[in-house]
Amino acid sequence: MERRLRIVMPGGSGQVGRVLSRYFQDCGHQVTVLTRLPYAETWQTVHWDGESLGPWTEYLEGADVCINLTGRNVNCRYTPANRAAIYESRIRSTRLLGEVIGGLADPPRVWLNASTATIYRHAVDRPMDEASGELGGYESIGPHRRAPATWNFSIQVAKDWEAAFFGAQTPRTRKVALRSAITLSPARGNAFAILLNLVRFGLGGAQGSGRQFVSWIHELDFARALEFLIGREDMEGPVNVASPNPLPNREFMTRLREAYGVPNGLPTPAPLIELAAVFLRTESELVLKSRRVVPGRLLKAGFEFRFPTWAEAAEDLVHRWRHRFD
Repeated sequence: MERRLRIVMPGGSGQVGRVLSRYFQDCGHQVTVLTRLPYAETWQTVHWDGESLGPWTEYLEGADVCINLTGRNVNCRYTPANRAAIYESRIRSTRLLGEVIGGLADPPRVWLNASTATIYRHAVDRPMDEASGELGGYESIGPHRRAPATWNFSIQVAKDWEAAFFGAQTPRTRKVALRSAITLSPARGNAFAILLNLVRFGLGGAQGSGRQFVSWIHELDFARALEFLIGREDMEGPVNVASPNPLPNREFMTRLREAYGVPNGLPTPAPLIELAAVFLRTESELVLKSRRVVPGRLLKAGFEFRFPTWAEAAEDLVHRWRHRFD
């Protein structure tokens, strides 16, 4: 992308949104984040509630790109109230954006909408790409054993989210659903910080069986992949945004321990994870579901990852963490 773009990012106040805002601003583009609570930053932030029309619609008129990241954090217990908030925050905001973008005189040329790699089934046996991947249902996680019902909730949210997105009538706007793996960056309070703390305190062994796959992507490759998709007018529909090398949880934690210089870590059996999830007000699915997702379309289109393997990504993230916090 050589010319300066106007990028509008609904729901861009979280970890991933800040990664993208910094990246695109550093590339010389104009970034506007739509957020419930505007904050002071070097990019522009504008109020919206994700539910109703308002002055925020003016920022989409004539914009080049819309990147919608809106959605209540899934790191919580799936109580009825939290389920409703997770579902409605995604579906309602996506439908609202579709109505607005479809009615603009000069709409964004491309709309990237968050989705999730969780849309695929629990997969240990083979990788899941966009062409041959199997969407999840009532998950089987072993012989004669079904996954908890909460897993199916996550899959249904993802399916309905994409249905709302692709169902929007926006004939002049190209649309890409970002089936993203967990984006890892060295910042306090996020997923990488939680994993690294387990390693630091001697608890960085395998979680559950350790055979479940972890799909992941380095923050730089996530931002570069979105930049690539913005520039490729032939790319639309669902796209997996993940490293080409998912790996079993046991190996994932081993590589992270090696990067931090900790030789051993206590394993955490699945029953203990289930119990801990209750006390930590989260869901065991985030750790125990096997996500073996690969970026088939990105690779076929020629995208090159800076951090294709977890060992080199972990070394970079740990190095930057130590530079900032240790």
